[in-house]
Amino acid sequence: MGITSNLKNVREKIPKEVTLVAVSKTKPIEDIKEAYNEGVRDFGENKVQELVKKYDEIANDVRWHLIGHLQVNKVKYIVGKVFLIHSLDSIKLLKEIEKRYTNEGLKADVLIEINIGREENKTGILEEDLKFLLDECEKCSSVNVKGLMAVIPIGDETSNRFYFRKMKDIFDDLKHKNIKNIEMKYLSMGMTHDYEIAISEGANIVRVGEGIFGKRNYNKE
Repeated sequence: MGITSNLKNVREKIPKEVTLVAVSKTKPIEDIKEAYNEGVRDFGENKVQELVKKYDEIANDVRWHLIGHLQVNKVKYIVGKVFLIHSLDSIKLLKEIEKRYTNEGLKADVLIEINIGREENKTGILEEDLKFLLDECEKCSSVNVKGLMAVIPIGDETSNRFYFRKMKDIFDDLKHKNIKNIEMKYLSMGMTHDYEIAISEGANIVRVGEGIFGKRNYNKE
């Protein structure tokens, strides 16, 4: 199946109120344009260098999502280019985003990435450290937290639901608190193999790559 038919298949499973982010990492601009011509406007990239390169090669109404780990020294390259940063995971990174966006007179919309499965090989903050990061977010003038993101551990449907529900509980708890610069608008969770479960547990952004574009070719990186 090609991109167009894959997209049709995915869209049939996603409610209108859920945003589909087409994860285009390692994919050529031709594939992105095919998805764009089918109406996709939200694209996700893992690496800053790849996002910046593609940014200049496609229509300016695309909303770029930085979904991979964001290194502090790469923030300067994405200012003004990214609709949503999904991977705020430290106070150090927060302060760099605040500095760079303030210097340009712009606002950064971000999601806090939580390492909900406490996996050593994954980025994201631990649940118990969330309050410290939120306290620092309150002090910002150029960073707006718009929700949460997670990459859950690989598992079966039961474990998937467990982690998705934990994320939704945190999301709902924060939604009822009045914290400056914090708005629980987006809950980004679920990928190609589990996005339907994620949606059923409350996700309103899903990140689908292989389900749209097919297997990735990492040799092109």
